[in-house]
Amino acid sequence: MIAASLGALAQDAASTADTTRVYTFVFVTITFIAYLYIGWRSRVRESGEFYVAGQGVPAIANGAATAADWMSAASFLGMAGMISFMGYDGSIYLMGWTGGYVLLALLLAPYLRKFGKYTVPDFVGERYYSENARIIAAVCAIFVSLTYVAGQMRGVGIVFSRFLEVDIWIGVVVGMVIVAFFAVLGGMKGITWTQCAQYAVLILAFLIPAIAISQMLTGNPIPQLSFAFSDITEKLNRIQVDLGMNEYTMPFTNKGKLDVLCITFALMAGTAGLPHVIVRFYTTRSVRAARWSAGWALLFIALLYTTAPALASFARYNLITSLHNQPVANIDKLEWAQSWRKTGLLLYSDKNGDGKITFGDGPAFLKNDANEPDVALPNPATSNEVYANHDIIVLSTPEVARLAPWVIALVAAGGLAAALSTAAGLLLVISSSIAHDLYIHFVDPHAPESKRLFVGRLAIVFGIVAAGWFGVHPPGFVAQVVAFAFGLAAASFFPIILLGIFDSRTNRAGAICGMVTGLLFTTIYIAGNKSDAIFGTAKPLMGPWCFGISAEGIGAVGCLINLVIAFAVSRLTPPPPESVQRLVESVRVPAGAHLPEAQFDEDDAEADNP
Repeated sequence: MIAASLGALAQDAASTADTTRVYTFVFVTITFIAYLYIGWRSRVRESGEFYVAGQGVPAIANGAATAADWMSAASFLGMAGMISFMGYDGSIYLMGWTGGYVLLALLLAPYLRKFGKYTVPDFVGERYYSENARIIAAVCAIFVSLTYVAGQMRGVGIVFSRFLEVDIWIGVVVGMVIVAFFAVLGGMKGITWTQCAQYAVLILAFLIPAIAISQMLTGNPIPQLSFAFSDITEKLNRIQVDLGMNEYTMPFTNKGKLDVLCITFALMAGTAGLPHVIVRFYTTRSVRAARWSAGWALLFIALLYTTAPALASFARYNLITSLHNQPVANIDKLEWAQSWRKTGLLLYSDKNGDGKITFGDGPAFLKNDANEPDVALPNPATSNEVYANHDIIVLSTPEVARLAPWVIALVAAGGLAAALSTAAGLLLVISSSIAHDLYIHFVDPHAPESKRLFVGRLAIVFGIVAAGWFGVHPPGFVAQVVAFAFGLAAASFFPIILLGIFDSRTNRAGAICGMVTGLLFTTIYIAGNKSDAIFGTAKPLMGPWCFGISAEGIGAVGCLINLVIAFAVSRLTPPPPESVQRLVESVRVPAGAHLPEAQFDEDDAEADNP
């Protein structure tokens, strides 16, 4: 009887798995065809359309595209996973990324749009009247974007690996081909309209399972309300305490208060300094439209970000109750557990030989890198017998909750949409930095439109190849990799943009010294603390020596160093030309939709060293 029941269960699981794969293939194929069609219809022939979509995108469309651009694989796949595993401390990602967008939308975006340039290096070069500053800004943009895009490609690989049962590198290559098509053909115009479609896919994929699981666990279909007013967190707290862990809602259990503050600030300042988000505000028709698009984007983002904490707690509760104290034989019959086990992102082992699996605190397996175990060797230093990668939480939750196969497939399509939308925006930043800010300005300033487009498209191809490499060999799991990108953006761009808008006394010498110092400090600190993952060293070359601040939070210190040095050096050196100071003052005047190009004196416009 028992054997027959287990056989029926296995047959039913196999049937469900086959159905899920069919749905996944159908959904992914349909959405990819849609993205390719939009990219083909949006192909461009002018550099203005390639870089800023001809500055003709309606506010609501730009809001949706901005939300899709900003809500990357880290938001869709990684953030809920971080909150689910870290509990209260995981909310630093929620607060940092959301607060950072508000900071960008209210403090920087309208003024940057009024300045009227194509890219962030454009703004830096013109505002600080120095081609050297433009070069440094372009290098920073490329560096930050390559770091960020690695997480997106990794997310694509994980989705393909699990749901279509292919190697992660194959999934990364497929994603590279798709995003290359609509990014190379349509530039910002193609990316913008593709991102509108991708937002619709990713938000439905995130909300539908959250609503279904909320109804199942609490009887309330609204995740935000069930998280705040039901007893789900109390149950989760009791379970974790019973298993020897801290309460799920207990603060500062994984990180110190100073580190939490620094990570949150680094994420906020990094968001406000991310070039691929900033450039979205250059695509609107006017300053007023830029403000409206910021409001629409905030609404669209809030739909996912207010749902993520609820989904994280639901996922944690379901994962523990599904695995803890369950016989190994029963878990071996769970199709979702075996599927994720094949990817190496979920592992379990009966270390004590009692025939059951214990879900406890601490690392369950010995790890050879920062991403996942190479071999399933139990860690004798902990009683925990389960290893689950943070990035599988959102993707596995519908399966763990036994939702319909089509819902599971929709989540896979949503994860791909989130990763591809952000990857496309980042690749355009890489393209514009190489082609527009470096090649056109310094190599061939009189190049015809056809050549400008060719160089821009070639730069996108270069970015895709580099992104694919880092997607297969990333320096951490998705949310961590993206956190590094935010730290680098905080240490390089945010202070210079802030001072460039609100302090007319900041000059080129201060800007260059601040950017170089902030970026070098942050990069060296991150590389030293993560050298085992990045360079394959036996152990990190350095520890968190700066007041115990982690690599994820050091961008806050880099930002402060940049700000202080830029401010101080500017006061110790001659002020900017009068025309530049007038330009800065006029940018802050909230009148008119377009700002005439500033007319510099010949002495002001020449390329010079600080």
